[in-house]
Amino acid sequence: MSKAKLELTVQQSESWPGLPTKRDIRRWILASLLEDANVTVRLIDEDEGRELNRYFRDRNKATNVLTFPYGETTPLSADIALCIPVIRGEAKKQNKTFHDHFAHLCVHATLHFQDFSHEEDAEREIMEGMEIDILEKMGIPNPYEQDFESNPT
Repeated sequence: MSKAKLELTVQQSESWPGLPTKRDIRRWILASLLEDANVTVRLIDEDEGRELNRYFRDRNKATNVLTFPYGETTPLSADIALCIPVIRGEAKKQNKTFHDHFAHLCVHATLHFQDFSHEEDAEREIMEGMEIDILEKMGIPNPYEQDFESNPT
């Protein structure tokens, strides 16, 4: 992507072992940015994830990531909520490392607040293609190919 500038804040609702560093999160978001942005990443538990998903999407369950863009601002401004227990569970179920799955969701959310979508097939192809390319450049495997034979470390 471009040489965009990023103002990043990372918040945690609690302390979890083995989380990516702020430096990792910064690298993943910057790799996906097309223009300057101010981003707050909040690492949340299932209760907060369920509450946010219910309030904003009318779904009574925690989800892996929620993205909250703040309109047409310069620089871009967004909040990203990442639900650590859901991400860990998905990574295990999909035989991915937690680190790789977390990176994918950071890239995915960053593309979302830049108006990329996956609602329609054509949009999904574009967005998933971008995600695959961005992650590949960082040595992270295609997140849409699942390997059920191996076990992540």
